[in-house]
Amino acid sequence: EARLLVLLVAFAVLPLALPWLMGRLGPRGFFVAAIVPIVAFVHTAAQTPRVVSGEVLTESYAWIPSLGLSLSMRMDTLGWLMALIVTGVGALVMIYCRWYFAGPSANAGTTDRKPGKKVKPGVGMFSASLLAFAGAMYGLVLTDDLIVLVMFWEITSILSYLLIGFYHARGASRRAALQALLVTTLGGLVMFVGAVILVVQAGTTSLSAILAAYTAAGSALAGNALINTAIVLLLVGALSKSAIFPFHFWLPGAMAAPTPVSAYLHAAAMVKAGIYLIARLAPAFAHSEPWRP
Repeated sequence: EARLLVLLVAFAVLPLALPWLMGRLGPRGFFVAAIVPIVAFVHTAAQTPRVVSGEVLTESYAWIPSLGLSLSMRMDTLGWLMALIVTGVGALVMIYCRWYFAGPSANAGTTDRKPGKKVKPGVGMFSASLLAFAGAMYGLVLTDDLIVLVMFWEITSILSYLLIGFYHARGASRRAALQALLVTTLGGLVMFVGAVILVVQAGTTSLSAILAAYTAAGSALAGNALINTAIVLLLVGALSKSAIFPFHFWLPGAMAAPTPVSAYLHAAAMVKAGIYLIARLAPAFAHSEPWRP
């Protein structure tokens, strides 16, 4: 079975068609956008008996063999829970957008004043970015390749910049989008350095293999300066993404975004990425010196 990878591809392909669909269907196009997260949610929910029983679902496709990178998907209990949140809330937000972007205010500048027939310029790209963001989050919480995880991490930062800055004519929106981009992207780059250190030390990009190796080593690695440095760098990425002190300052301004963005990115998805990473790393690295402070 390669259903996880198929769903990931669907999250990547459908956004390419959404601007055209929104032009044809108006705000009802958000119903089409909701199909993929709904299917992904149903598929994830259907795996509940297997996951709860302790089974781990894995899929892999060799992507760049020369670099050892693969599109590896791994659904354990934590990944299953996060996938339910990402897809379930994502589907609800997409459906909510159908009415959020409908009505006379959404039709400003168009000749058709009937609600639901046309959408405000830019909504087509908004819908594509929102669905692509959902796909990036879906990949982030399920990938088993640490380098690919960082790639999804940065993709969410770029897409969040586009979504937060939707009202680009407003200076406050532009500033908030740029601030969020700088903080989360720079945090992600710092995290990437930590990820590279772990990959080089472990000799593999597989996240599960890395964590298993360091979990087995336990307290023996507590004083390893290089590993401790990597952990701090990873935590910088996690804290910046989740707007945790001292990187909390970007989140209030980001609320200048449309309500669906705040409901999804800043309540259910993007800020949860940092929490997910901390939860994923804790079993292996909670014994290290810099972790608990």
